[in-house]
Amino acid sequence: MKNLYRFTANGFGTGLLPIAPGTWGAAAAALMAMPLMWAPPTVARFVLIFLAIVFSFICAKAVDMFADEWGEDPGHVVADEMVGMWLTLVGNPLTLGNYAIGFLLFRFFDIAKPLGVRRLESIPGGWGVVLDDVLAGVYANIILQLLNLFFNLNW
Repeated sequence: MKNLYRFTANGFGTGLLPIAPGTWGAAAAALMAMPLMWAPPTVARFVLIFLAIVFSFICAKAVDMFADEWGEDPGHVVADEMVGMWLTLVGNPLTLGNYAIGFLLFRFFDIAKPLGVRRLESIPGGWGVVLDDVLAGVYANIILQLLNLFFNLNW
């Protein structure tokens, strides 16, 4: 069971890539969500929210479980970036344009950590690792929703 937590928290291996593991984790999440482009919107919303919830709990537990081995906020743990990417997409039309713009928006909020995102990192344990990415995903989602409201990202 520990290996399953380790493998999932590492984004199925993407977190072990040597350069920009968080970016690779978010990209893996976007690729995993690609088949939802052909699903009914309500099904896509459900699946994205379900994945975000399940991976949030797995990630938080894995970070706590391996804290002695990995440290407080290990860079190779990217399940939190996956959660943020899925939350970015929830409720938006699942088009290539939205995947691309959503990916860039999420990475911006995840890296820059504005508007309280950085503060969430200070929560102790695994939830501090996860919740900053949740808020970054929510901010990216809001901006993506607004962009879809005012511009056509259905390409």
